[in-house]
Amino acid sequence: MTDLFWPGNERAGELMSEATLLEAMVQVENAWLDALVVAGLAPALSDGDLTGLVTSDDVDELARSAEAAGNPVPALVALLRSRTGIDSATWLHRGLTSQDVLDTALMLALRGVLDRLLDELRSQVIAASILAERHVSTPMVGRTLTQHAVPTTFGAVAAGWLDGILDAADLVVDARALLPVQLGGAVGTLSAATELAALRGLDDPQSVAAELVTITAEALGLRELRPWHTSRGPVTRTADALVSCTDAWGHVATDVATLSRTEIAELAEPSVEGRGGSSTMPHKHNPVLSVLVRRAALAAPALASTLHTSSAIAGDQRPDGAWHAEWSTLHTLGRRTAVAGSQTTELLQGLHVDAERMRATLDRSADDVLAERRSIADLLDAKADPDPTTYLGIAEDLVAGAVERARIFLEENA
Repeated sequence: MTDLFWPGNERAGELMSEATLLEAMVQVENAWLDALVVAGLAPALSDGDLTGLVTSDDVDELARSAEAAGNPVPALVALLRSRTGIDSATWLHRGLTSQDVLDTALMLALRGVLDRLLDELRSQVIAASILAERHVSTPMVGRTLTQHAVPTTFGAVAAGWLDGILDAADLVVDARALLPVQLGGAVGTLSAATELAALRGLDDPQSVAAELVTITAEALGLRELRPWHTSRGPVTRTADALVSCTDAWGHVATDVATLSRTEIAELAEPSVEGRGGSSTMPHKHNPVLSVLVRRAALAAPALASTLHTSSAIAGDQRPDGAWHAEWSTLHTLGRRTAVAGSQTTELLQGLHVDAERMRATLDRSADDVLAERRSIADLLDAKADPDPTTYLGIAEDLVAGAVERARIFLEENA
């Protein structure tokens, strides 16, 4: 899926696409229909498999029909009923509501995004660990508030990137594990399912309704959870994990963009033919990956803010507009995060580090960057060492700690 408004969008493939959401909604309906049979609420169905009854070719029709109900589920249910046998058509969607289907489908679609991000994050952790270890002793100028400060090492800088990536990865792992089903019926009480069980004469109808949720959750590979129609934590938690990724990647991209400036030239993006050029200036080699990753980092928090705002005003037993604002926002945030993840992985894996340039910059600024050291020596009436490479504090320990944390993460998330 290309997008002139968001260059690189094709890197996300079909993640959070309309076709993916449609497929996920059918999965939900299929799993619930199977659960009705297993729980004894519906008879055995010879035509109970809904797979393949609708395809991406139906997206346009369903999208046009969705306006009538305010969401695409009623049109989907009608289309499925028209294409399956009479038995399945009779029992399809019984006990569900539109929000159940759409929310659960969104969780399935987001699972695909989180799985992709975990792959990218693992690759980034490896790449950043290599950079940190390789340059543990590569001295460079540390910069604060845009000015030269005191010496550091590029290994310590990369270790900082690594810790940020690992922080984000931890949140993604948690969000992935906590993705739940949404199965509550009209107002979240499973009233229709309970009534079906009672009319069937089954013992303990409430337990039968609860069993439907368990069976469906297991079939979909999602966490079983009480209905959360207007408690939108699963949405905001996942969104926050995505934004934590773009935050971490934005940090990396900002440093690379700064340190690749012509007058600094301590870092350079991986060279790819045709990338980074200008329409009018032949000499340009723009840090395009960093620019595009920073773009995502700048845009993502506002998307998460929309989701938090929607959560805050989700009233009654189904929100009137707040719920509806989530779908497109999640689509945009999910795809943009996946794109930025791919770009950051490429950036880290191919990053060029000019250690000689770093040392030369440090040597030129040695008098200034050792001012703090001299002030400490003056305090004790001692002589300050003029070698900037011996004023690196615990830089080696910072690298070692981050790399060890990375090793543990990779072992636990192989």
